Amino acid sequence: MDAPRLPSLFTLVELDTVDSTNAEARRRAEQGAEAAPEGTLVWAAEQTAGRGRRGRTWVSPKGNFYASIILRPDVPLKDAAQFGFVASLAVFDAIGSLAQPGTEAHTKWPNDVLISGRKVAGILLEAQGAASADAQPDFVIVGVGVNLRSFPEDVEFPATSMLDEGTTVLVPEFLEIFGRHFLAWTRIWVDEGFERLRKNWLWRCDQVGKEVEVRLANETLTGTFKDLDDSGALILETSSGLRTITAGDVFFPQSRDA
Repeated sequence: MDAPRLPSLFTLVELDTVDSTNAEARRRAEQGAEAAPEGTLVWAAEQTAGRGRRGRTWVSPKGNFYASIILRPDVPLKDAAQFGFVASLAVFDAIGSLAQPGTEAHTKWPNDVLISGRKVAGILLEAQGAASADAQPDFVIVGVGVNLRSFPEDVEFPATSMLDEGTTVLVPEFLEIFGRHFLAWTRIWVDEGFERLRKNWLWRCDQVGKEVEVRLANETLTGTFKDLDDSGALILETSSGLRTITAGDVFFPQSRDA
């Protein structure tokens, strides 16, 4: 396959092996906007020290998709966090463009995409330079990992791959389609704000109105997934009232012991 054709926003950095695409993107971003302009996209065939949220290891053999995008948005940190929804929607739509008919994909709060109830993709956002949620970061890194050919089995939340779900996808092919969808959703976010992303993300999520377990740093909550607020936080209806959750891990009753 020829070199990936990406929208002009992106400056592609293609690597065979890297410790982590997010770590490499951070090293480049710290050199300044001239060295690593907005849209710099670090893409690697494999990672030797891939990372997920909360420092979890992201198993990263060749054949899957690993990329990180450097952004320099002129918005406060609390709004820049919504790029997680931009990326989730882009991954969902890329999967929808490539997967076999009948493939059941859904978004999962805060930053995963599922196929048949199993995790096929995860997103890791990192930022630097913002002293508070209202401060503007120097840069934001959007890291994306998608299981195209293989998936880890010894994980807390059940996983899968596109191959195991019946679809063979080449990594450059996925990069091209993801890049187009990421740019399209970014433009919608810039032009129209978060509300349209929120509605579209909820439409792609099948957990709304259902019982979920939310694991926080110091407690675990069980309740009904009611909604997302206007910033993207999860609204959970518990036995003691509504809770607004900005960070946590969602599990489904049937997956607790998986």
